[in-house]
Amino acid sequence: MTEHRPIGTPSRAIVIGAGLGGLSAAMRLGAKGYHVTVLDRLDRAGGRGSSLTQNGHRFDLGPTIVTVPQVFEQLWAECGRDFRADVDLRPVDPYYEIRWDDGSTFSVRQDEQAMLAEVARLSPGDVPGYKRFLKDSEKRYQFGFEGLGRRPMNKLMDLIKELPGFVALRADRSVYAHAASRVRDPRLRMALSFHPLFIGGDPVNVTSMYILVSHLEKEFGVHYAMGGVQAMADAMVGVIRDQGGDVLLDREIDEITTRNGRATGVTTTDGHQMDADIVVSNADPGHTYDRLLRNHTKKRWTPKRLNRSRWSMGLFVWYFGTKGTAGQWGDVGHHTILNSPRYKGLLKDIFIKRHLADDMSIYLHRPSVTDPSVAPAGADTFYALSPVPNLHGENSVDWAEQSEIYRKKMARVLHEKLIPGFEEHLSASEVFTPDTFQSRYLSPHGAGFSLEPRIFQSAWFRPHNISEEVENLFLVGAGTHPGAGIPSVVTSSEVLTQLVPDAPNPMRAPVKLAAE
Repeated sequence: MTEHRPIGTPSRAIVIGAGLGGLSAAMRLGAKGYHVTVLDRLDRAGGRGSSLTQNGHRFDLGPTIVTVPQVFEQLWAECGRDFRADVDLRPVDPYYEIRWDDGSTFSVRQDEQAMLAEVARLSPGDVPGYKRFLKDSEKRYQFGFEGLGRRPMNKLMDLIKELPGFVALRADRSVYAHAASRVRDPRLRMALSFHPLFIGGDPVNVTSMYILVSHLEKEFGVHYAMGGVQAMADAMVGVIRDQGGDVLLDREIDEITTRNGRATGVTTTDGHQMDADIVVSNADPGHTYDRLLRNHTKKRWTPKRLNRSRWSMGLFVWYFGTKGTAGQWGDVGHHTILNSPRYKGLLKDIFIKRHLADDMSIYLHRPSVTDPSVAPAGADTFYALSPVPNLHGENSVDWAEQSEIYRKKMARVLHEKLIPGFEEHLSASEVFTPDTFQSRYLSPHGAGFSLEPRIFQSAWFRPHNISEEVENLFLVGAGTHPGAGIPSVVTSSEVLTQLVPDAPNPMRAPVKLAAE
């Protein structure tokens, strides 16, 4: 069935995918006067930021850390709303604790004096270098995030204008190399360089521009949304619907329809056709170009080019709940990072060799210490995440065979190093592997964060926010400019609005203001 609209009806935008990039794009397009319809194949909004509930435990499936809250405040303000009235955002302090096998720890906090004391406790001689590192990260934040990260990069000249800045800031140097140039202690080198893993990058190979994350954390803090990122996604859905838009779940897109090289709408897997004045894809660019535009000849993002691209690592995530453990393991806070003694060696196994190592690093999320609603009374909710190789290549990991083996290894590490005896209290358990990311999120090669953010896969080199292949098609989300991570996927919709004109036939649906 095809929808036909009378001439002069409000301009319509279709957004493929209800991840944070797609939802923020829908909000901004609604503010521009478009009638927006968001379609998503899952049963909950949020994409990788959605959730699942099992035996009373609610699990945030993806991102857990909210930084740069002002990008949300700005987004809500553009829609005539007050973000703080819709979302309860709480600061987390310390942000996280890093633990090493030798028993040493490093707590990351917002207060600079507390951080200097932490550095001095581990390696007094590295305090001056750490101060230099903070200044370095601020410069890269101003250039990379506030500068090119919030502007379109779809023209070659956009990149050429920024080359002097890239050169001056040594963008050719990796994050790890930059940290190593400032501090000597190997633990501090890890603590100052691991952040690219939050966006799918190998710290030994991605550009040092990404040390800007250290400034983000220091300047704006690390926050948790009460109710999880799912609550943020649900609040975004509320704004879209108040604008007169629609968010339709359990609707999978089969194809982006085109005519004369121009996107005209979408077809769902059940055969329903919808016309649109503009189409925005929050699906992974690899899926967008390889699957949704499979019948359209591509010039740049061909299957061959996508296949030879470097994709971010995969993720093994174990979501589990424990009963009767509230108050137990009192030294384990909201965010803990267990670091493998083979920092660089493990990174090489994951990103270069694509080999599933016996050892692992683990990020443990324990939201129940902040948000009691994630677990039944007296219980705890956790997720343990370990970076692993993606599925790219002929010798990828057989997760049907390895999943339970790897989970048991992870359980042993958690028991020995962090939460002893936890398996005796298990009350919920769910495992996601790269296979899950491929099937649930349609992520190419099961990559956790789309294309790896190496220097020649960033900015102009990344799939553009305005499609190079089809007119009238726009991209938002982790795989396009400026990249992965909550602040970046939201600012991708900010870039989008600089490329999309106001609606020619605007919809004048009332917008509920915060004061009403």
